[in-house]
Amino acid sequence: MSRTLTYRGYQPVLSAKARAVPIVSTMVGSLVPALLPVIAQAPVVPPFGLMVLLAWRLLRPGFWAVWAPLPLGFFDDLVSGQPVGSAMLCWTLAFLVIEASERSVLWRDYVQDWLVAAAAIAGCLVGGYFLALFAGGAAPILAIVPQILASMLLFPAVARLCARLDAWRLR
Repeated sequence: MSRTLTYRGYQPVLSAKARAVPIVSTMVGSLVPALLPVIAQAPVVPPFGLMVLLAWRLLRPGFWAVWAPLPLGFFDDLVSGQPVGSAMLCWTLAFLVIEASERSVLWRDYVQDWLVAAAAIAGCLVGGYFLALFAGGAAPILAIVPQILASMLLFPAVARLCARLDAWRLR
């Protein structure tokens, strides 16, 4: 993450709050599923950490460095109970795919961001499923379909929350 955003030679320095809010909100998003009082036999709670990270990435494209999902994914792996490295790998691959796709797109709108986020969330959840299978888990792939659908439907609310946080952090 760069400390300054350059625009025609002008380099405004971001405050500590402006730099910390996206990171802290992503980490709090990773903690949300662990703190919710939901007991289920199948995964139904969306991966809020991933959703917050993608919302920040799509809201402020130049803010995150490409390596930023590595430490945030490591934190998510530690609090979620997934095999260590699964969120690190899936989140970083999602960032790289978004970076590559943005180079060919001239403009973006809200629906396009939602579709990109939905594809990234589905890809990360399916990738995490296969990594969990490789680590010794056993469940049918249909078990994650409700989680994927809930994540896709809740993403606009998470993006709205990140937009509010963005307005607050830049005051």
